[in-house]
Amino acid sequence: MTQQELEKYLWGAAKVLRGTIDAGDYKQYIFPLLFFKRICDVYDEEFERALKESDGDIEYAAFAEHHHFIVPQNAHWNTARETTTNVGMAIQSAMREIEKANPDTLYGIFGDASWTNKDRLSDATLINLIEHFSQHKLNLSTVADDKLGNAYEYLIKEFADDSGHTAAEFYTNRTVVKLMTMIMDPQPGESVYDPTCGSGGLLLNCALHLRDEGKEYRTLKLYGQEINLITSAIARMNMFMHGIEEFSIVRGDTLAQPAFLENDTLKKFNVILANPPYSIKAWDRKSFENDPYGRNIWGTPTQGCADYAFQQHIHKSLNEKNGRYAILWPHGILFRDMEAELRRKMVAEDQVEAVIGLGANLFYNSPMEAMILVGNTNKPKSRKGKVLFVNGKYDVIDNKGLAYLNQEHIDKLYSAFKEYKDIPHYAKVATIEEILDLEGNMNINFYVKVDKGEEQLTFEEAFGNWKTSSKTLNDSMNNLFEVLK
Repeated sequence: MTQQELEKYLWGAAKVLRGTIDAGDYKQYIFPLLFFKRICDVYDEEFERALKESDGDIEYAAFAEHHHFIVPQNAHWNTARETTTNVGMAIQSAMREIEKANPDTLYGIFGDASWTNKDRLSDATLINLIEHFSQHKLNLSTVADDKLGNAYEYLIKEFADDSGHTAAEFYTNRTVVKLMTMIMDPQPGESVYDPTCGSGGLLLNCALHLRDEGKEYRTLKLYGQEINLITSAIARMNMFMHGIEEFSIVRGDTLAQPAFLENDTLKKFNVILANPPYSIKAWDRKSFENDPYGRNIWGTPTQGCADYAFQQHIHKSLNEKNGRYAILWPHGILFRDMEAELRRKMVAEDQVEAVIGLGANLFYNSPMEAMILVGNTNKPKSRKGKVLFVNGKYDVIDNKGLAYLNQEHIDKLYSAFKEYKDIPHYAKVATIEEILDLEGNMNINFYVKVDKGEEQLTFEEAFGNWKTSSKTLNDSMNNLFEVLK
């Protein structure tokens, strides 16, 4: 199959479910079935190869060392396909048997979808779904890892488009992911971490970035944590579908119970990439006030917005010698008053390397403008005491509310970061002192003076400017009164 044919074939499975369940639930049924079919077809392929090598020795062909994953005989795709009643039970039993047979790699990977609820999925619907998947072999000789991986990413995007706002938790704009990966430039052997990993796109792209550069990507150590069960399972399947086997993705709440520890402290990573959930209100602020891992280094954010709890977690998880991060945030964390003290302390530590403003609609199904906050525990000497501000709000293509960056935009933004110099109306290198003189306010418009002929300020931006000018006027008047005394 061509890439296009493969994608059409896989999307056809979703069409079987259309009208029976909500579009937002497609992912919890289609992804596990796709993975189930893939590992069974690969197992059969490996079995045939070993059988040929051993002149028909069935016992030899079944040895675990000949297989990526073990598929028990009673848990094979063909067994489920032969079932005509209680099909959901047969699928669920097969998936659980495969998980048990591969406890170190596949435990819990099929998620907790309700396969046995016939009100949602009748036997007839499941039979149609299985028959649809059974049309083609999905073994390695028919569909290589990179081809299936690309098709899997295609499905993630299609499910996001189909299900609307419910997709935001597991989908990050792939063109932004590419830019963030280029900025981080992960190297073979380094550790990469995403504390809110969704479907694993940011982690995965680091490995693919190295592979595309012809570097050894298998030595990259990938770590992720994701609070949602089915989304964390999708992330693990995503890795396997792309042929990535060295990773650790754990389900759990990163703020309440961080998964990666060493000697009772947070594990340190070379690269951290993330698109955290923004402005969440349901988090354990009280525990964070007395955090056992010392993550409240700048203070405790308000209950109504955990953004700086995630940012402090990221800061505390960085390797002290060469830790880098690129975090996709809304602009609000740059200037909101309620976080002013936390932000001042972050700026004063001189680990923020750049603030790269992006256009609107790059957050999934949200009109907000995005920005990438870039940090480094070991900034180059020429960048110490400085922060680069880039206004890339016009470097975007908006397609009916779903925006993306084209290659020209990505190259332009990346070049601005690499060159790290003033570009009229586009980029400005500010000193830490300049930022602290503005009380740590990092509103990009304070530093990058746009061409007035092409820019109309929003109310929020104009209000921010007014607040700053009011403070400046107030300080000046106070100084004048002091002189007159």
